Amino acid sequence: MKLAGRLAKTALAAVLALVVLLVIPRLSTPRALGIWVVLVTALVLVVLIRHSRESGEPEPASRFEQALRGQKRATAQPEELLRMDRELVLGSADADHAERRLLPLLRSTAAARIAARHGFELARRPEAARALLGEDVWELLRPDRPVPEDRHGPGVPRERIAAVIERVESL
Repeated sequence: MKLAGRLAKTALAAVLALVVLLVIPRLSTPRALGIWVVLVTALVLVVLIRHSRESGEPEPASRFEQALRGQKRATAQPEELLRMDRELVLGSADADHAERRLLPLLRSTAAARIAARHGFELARRPEAARALLGEDVWELLRPDRPVPEDRHGPGVPRERIAAVIERVESL
């Protein structure tokens, strides 16, 4: 249906609405006209929006949508790998994150590796675990490690994390 026909039907509905509003005895004329203006505005907007959607021309994509379409993953990485990478990055940037998330993750990995390869639990035989891991790695992974003084300072350096991971893998 053409825009003119829709607007004509809307105008007729608006006139009928005005008559009904003016007939209501408890409604003052200024208030009835105010309600009518809001109603007519809403009706005209609805007609115009419907007409623009039916015009057949596709809506141009917004810059946000274009940016989203442009992003394609080069390689599909497993979710767990992405999560681990995020933990490593955040743990090297923030001491609090390293203390709460990264070091417990590395500690549990080391404990599982020691239990599987050497047959004892890290928590039950800390001196044997210390001998296996070495002093530098043990200082980071020991269960009774003191909380850093500056929790908002830098985390564990990447080189040190890499050394811990290499040592745990070599067990």
